[in-house]
Amino acid sequence: MMNKIIEYLDELFPNPKCELNYSKDYELLLAVMMSAQTTDKRVNMVTEVLFSKYDSLERLSEANVEDIIKIIRPIGTFNKKALNIISISKSLLKDKGGVVPNDRIYLESLSGVGRKTANVVLSNLYNVPCIAVDTHVSRVSKRLGIAKINDDVLEVEKKLNSNFPKDKLCRLHHQLVLFGRYYCKSKNPSCSSCKLKKICKYKGDKE
Repeated sequence: MMNKIIEYLDELFPNPKCELNYSKDYELLLAVMMSAQTTDKRVNMVTEVLFSKYDSLERLSEANVEDIIKIIRPIGTFNKKALNIISISKSLLKDKGGVVPNDRIYLESLSGVGRKTANVVLSNLYNVPCIAVDTHVSRVSKRLGIAKINDDVLEVEKKLNSNFPKDKLCRLHHQLVLFGRYYCKSKNPSCSSCKLKKICKYKGDKE
């Protein structure tokens, strides 16, 4: 079954990648942190302005929080995220010379950075074999029977790690996100054309 899932996702997304725009390691970290409870599209809109105006960690660390709030307001929970942006920037400069490290423990110690954000950063920057479980990955995993309906995100991650080859995890993460975002959607999923519908547990329309 897992091979069938991999084959279909490879067919749909032969060149999967993160849809957040970034050109520097810290930009990815900040963008992923900001993506909580909003869409990548909205994050890309605000980071285009934010990273243009504040084009270095030094400038971000010294930014006026009210100005950052004004820029990132469209993404929601902007007060906390603005404070996180400044705090993360200061921490990276003070602790790591401005470099986002391949260090999960350190990353998860930063303001607003949890396991999911750390997984995305480590996977994209350092090709660490891990899967970040967001709402899309969780939904798809449960519908396909990889995880149980009541599993929390950590349990879903463990089951994905144990069911798929380690060298496939980075690629699979992007594919599951994209599949959940554009095909296996929360509402009105594209079940009729899906090649995985025979193994899917979803009780909606699968004609």
